[in-house]
Amino acid sequence: MKFNKYGVAVAGMSVALLAACGADEEEENTAGGDENGSDEETSVDYGEELDYTITGIEPGAGIMTAVENAIEEYGLDEWDVTASSSAAMTQELDTAIENDEPVIVTGWTPHWKFAAYDLKYLDDPEGVFGEAEDIHTMVRTDLESDMPEAYEVLDNFYWTEEDMGEIMVAINEGQDEAEAAAEWVENNQDTVAEWTDGVDAVDGEELELVFVNWDSEIASTNMIATVLSDLGYDVTITPTEAPYMFDAVASGEADAMVAAWLPLTHDHLVEDNEDDLVDLGANLEGARTGLVVPEYMDIDSIEDLQ
Repeated sequence: MKFNKYGVAVAGMSVALLAACGADEEEENTAGGDENGSDEETSVDYGEELDYTITGIEPGAGIMTAVENAIEEYGLDEWDVTASSSAAMTQELDTAIENDEPVIVTGWTPHWKFAAYDLKYLDDPEGVFGEAEDIHTMVRTDLESDMPEAYEVLDNFYWTEEDMGEIMVAINEGQDEAEAAAEWVENNQDTVAEWTDGVDAVDGEELELVFVNWDSEIASTNMIATVLSDLGYDVTITPTEAPYMFDAVASGEADAMVAAWLPLTHDHLVEDNEDDLVDLGANLEGARTGLVVPEYMDIDSIEDLQ
C-alpha cells in the first residue's frame, strides 16, 4: 500500500473491538411543575459535563458541515464541534464508555462501533442530517475506454451493510486490513462472480483507488482492490482526506473511488468536480449519519441539547 502521494499523513488504524458498556442506573432530572404541583420529566443536561463539545472527525467532511448546521438550526449557541479524525473520535467514544461517562460524537453506519457498543442516534426532527444515504462508486471520465474491464467490475459492484460489516469487525478484532478483505472475497465467490462475470483478465495494468480513512471505506476499498488484483491489475490504494479524494479522481491522478456518500456527506465535493467524474451509482444503500451517544445517556433528541 502506498500512502499519501497527496501530502496527507494518515496514521494506521488498530482499534480493539470492545464489549458494549451500559450504566446500571439511569439519571433523571425533573423540571418545573404545573399548578397542581406535578413534575414533568426532562432529559439530563449534559452541556457543562461535556464542556458543550461534540467530538467530530476530519475537517472538510460533509458530516462536520451538517453538525455546524444542526448547531445553528437547533439554537445550540453554547455548543461547538471539535475536528479530529475517525480514529480519534472512536478512541474518545471508547474512553467515555469504559468510564461510563457522557460523550457525543459524529457517527455513521455502516461502522463497526455499532456492533461493539450499545449506541443510539439522537433524533433529528428538523432533518438536518437528511434521510439515509448511499455510498457511490465514482471513476475518472476516461476509465471506461482506458480500462474497460476495471470499469465493468466497478460498475457491477454492489453489496450490503452486512457484507461490509464482516470485514470491519475482522479488522477491529486485529486482522490485517488486506487479509480481512481477501478472506471475505474467498468466502463470497458467488457474490464476486456477479461483478466479474464475463470480464477478461488483464496483465499487470496499474490502477489506483483512493479513499477516506474511515472504517467503512477501509473495508470496501481493500475488498474491491482484492477483486481487481485477482483479475490481474496492479492495484494501489491510497488513503487521503475527502476533498483530495475527489480532486484526485477528477484530475485523473487516481482512477476510482468506492467511497462517495450521497446525497449529503460529499454532495458539495461532487458539485465541485461533477464535470470530471463518472458516477456509477450506489455500491451500498441505507448508510446514515448523525449525532451518536451511548445508550445509557438520558437523552434522545438533538433538541434535548438546548
